[in-house]
Amino acid sequence: MKPLRALIFDVDGTLAETERDGHLPAFNAAFAEAGLDWHWDGPLYGHLLNITGGKERIRYYASHFAPEVAARPDFDALVRKLHLTKTAHYVRRVEQGRLPLRPGVARLINEARQAGIRLAIATTTAPENVDALLKASLGPEAVSWFEVIGAGDIVAAKKPAPDIYQWVLERLKLTAADCLAIEDSENGLKSALTAGLRCLITVNEYTSDQDFSGACGVLSDLGAISLKELSRQNT
Repeated sequence: MKPLRALIFDVDGTLAETERDGHLPAFNAAFAEAGLDWHWDGPLYGHLLNITGGKERIRYYASHFAPEVAARPDFDALVRKLHLTKTAHYVRRVEQGRLPLRPGVARLINEARQAGIRLAIATTTAPENVDALLKASLGPEAVSWFEVIGAGDIVAAKKPAPDIYQWVLERLKLTAADCLAIEDSENGLKSALTAGLRCLITVNEYTSDQDFSGACGVLSDLGAISLKELSRQNT
């Protein structure tokens, strides 16, 4: 058995139900603020989650459902503005305590810290979103608990490409065999597996019917699994 040396967490849908309760209403608030008549409901957003990255999601929606907006000469600037506004709305919701961590997440993080297992994050969400969620849910010092935080546009190719995990592993100075990734989606699983990592899945309402072939485990949440059991996932 190779000892587990680090846990690498995804964020959205893994640490908290951020997609349904955070990003979706934040996107809609940003659209309304910009004077757009766009409104994403739950089923549509579930489809859009197949597109990784908030700005990429806006571009995809515009090209398929609002081509007149996508054709605007200021479209690139509009996408950036919408995403910045959406991030501000999201952070506000987090700071208001609307996005609690999923079951077992805080306990597992604390157990890992006590056991000397290093912590990292590999996500496509904006760094501001990560900082806000960690501070609001775990305390003002929580960001410092994570030795490496790979977030946002720090790599060009987003999940399911392996780049974000490779970036994190390089900075941890660990091999993939030393680490376990924790994800919630098929795209996240593909990203981790392609980087050579073993990956544990915790499903949510948007991902429960996805294909998780290759995962070392699929759970409803982390509430019933111990750090000792997680360490066995690295065998």
